[in-house]
Amino acid sequence: MSKKEIFHWEKLTWPEIEERLKYVDTAILPCGAIEQHGPHLPVDIDYFDAVYLANRVAEACSDPKPFVLPPIPFGVSYHHEDFKGTLSVTNDGLSRFVYDIGMSLAQNGIKKLIILNGHGDNAPTLSYAAQMINRDAHIFVCVETGETSDTDIYNLIGTHNDIHAGEIETSTTLAIRPEVVQMDKAVKETLKFESDYLDYTSDRGVSWYVRTRKISESGVMGDATAATAEKGKQMWDLMVDHLVRFIEVIKRSKLDELHQQRY
Repeated sequence: MSKKEIFHWEKLTWPEIEERLKYVDTAILPCGAIEQHGPHLPVDIDYFDAVYLANRVAEACSDPKPFVLPPIPFGVSYHHEDFKGTLSVTNDGLSRFVYDIGMSLAQNGIKKLIILNGHGDNAPTLSYAAQMINRDAHIFVCVETGETSDTDIYNLIGTHNDIHAGEIETSTTLAIRPEVVQMDKAVKETLKFESDYLDYTSDRGVSWYVRTRKISESGVMGDATAATAEKGKQMWDLMVDHLVRFIEVIKRSKLDELHQQRY
């Protein structure tokens, strides 16, 4: 890869970044978490997947490719703290950190920031940070937590309320690094609630919070035993395809046009 094609911010010199900023105004910030993912998956899933997705998307984008920023590994994971290995930061800490990064990026000349969130429970915190960056720096900021592809992905599985370390995440991990998956320890622990309003994957579900141990003994919320690498490959292809299409729209849009639209 030539210097002109490098899109990882940290691998460029300051004069190279200065030159690239003349024709690239879009950046992707991967955010994840280090937290339990059942007895069969490592604790880096949300972090690894966010980085992997950001890199695949940037590689698939047309030139000039968006910057990919150094990732944030830690997230708001207090609800998983009953399971060892989980490392959590506060909402205030994460939002302030992301805000500072966003403001610094704006100062450099970035006008469009896509926060690529690999951990669902970061979403409220990252959305708050995005609002504050937009308010103070007047740039386009969005948080993508799977919204561009979740509908299609859920059509590929048969597990209701598959939200953590289940059929989806086990499949996506089997597809790209099967050596870290211990399928002999995979479990099925699906969630059942009395009302659709409490379902995590229902279109009518409300946002509510609970410590994982209260509703899952293993830390799994879904059916890890139903996972396959084939499903995982389809899921990755969907995620990459939709995100590339989304970012291409953002790249070619003028900032004043974006401020008149909701993506």
